[in-house]
Amino acid sequence: MTSPVSILRALADPTRLRIFLLARELELAVGELALVLAQSQPRVSRHLKILTDAALIDRAKEGAWVFVRLAAGRHVAAAIALVDACDASTTADLDRLAAVRAERAAAAATYFATHAAEWDSIRALHVAEHDVETAVTDLLGTAALGRLIDIGTGTGRMIELLGPRAVAAVGFDCSPEMLRLARGRIEAAGMKHAEVRHGDMYALPGIDASVDTAVLHQVLHFADRPTHVIGQTARLLAPGGRLLIVDFAAHDREEFRTRHAHVRLGFDDAQIDGWMQDAGLELTRICRLAPDDASGLTVTLWLGERQRQAARQAA
Repeated sequence: MTSPVSILRALADPTRLRIFLLARELELAVGELALVLAQSQPRVSRHLKILTDAALIDRAKEGAWVFVRLAAGRHVAAAIALVDACDASTTADLDRLAAVRAERAAAAATYFATHAAEWDSIRALHVAEHDVETAVTDLLGTAALGRLIDIGTGTGRMIELLGPRAVAAVGFDCSPEMLRLARGRIEAAGMKHAEVRHGDMYALPGIDASVDTAVLHQVLHFADRPTHVIGQTARLLAPGGRLLIVDFAAHDREEFRTRHAHVRLGFDDAQIDGWMQDAGLELTRICRLAPDDASGLTVTLWLGERQRQAARQAA
């Protein structure tokens, strides 16, 4: 068990306090953290070890990158409360952090604008999209989907696939190019009850507990705050509502960061389960699709359900 003395010692150093505050704001790669702090990576790594030993942060290796995030536990919440009481935030660090966020967003926007027209073929590079879509429909079952949202809808394929089983369907995306293609696809399908809207996955529009089915199809690996995206989605789910995440299993293909603007190199079951639990969801089913080619990536489908008791408490 972490002792109060080790926590206080870890946070007594100004640089480690800055790291703790930055990790609270955003999950950062060590290189990004060094950039914000204007310090060398070896020096930052030494500070990270002390914070890790004090169980204040967690480090997760993804390919050649190591991401830093706040640890979980009451001792971390108590440390946050202490820091907040002392008003220890640094404006300069937050300004540089905003620049990191802006750089990530700009890289993603450029990629989406460039590849919008070929988006469906890009998604099918590793597992045949027909197989993925079959798994999606099998996992969701044959019952009506109620009020459906597709977050990061891209060209609108999930709305086209699942929309006929919904009473209303909305696809959200922040790329105008993607929305244009999705709108054309939905109109061509004649789905009068479906539409697409501009929407940020970190601040989803909509009324709490108003959605029955939500889909995150090959979107989460673009998120620098996947836990926040899942939390935002869960906020919109009604009691008994379901969230389907379709994404890559954890891998070490570093080129996906530069070639396809991926922020995260896939996810493992424990990560998704933990994030769903934090958002009041229960992970109920997992389906894995292995590629035909050994050099390809495994696609995983995770289905979570909004816990009815948690939903009532949140209301």
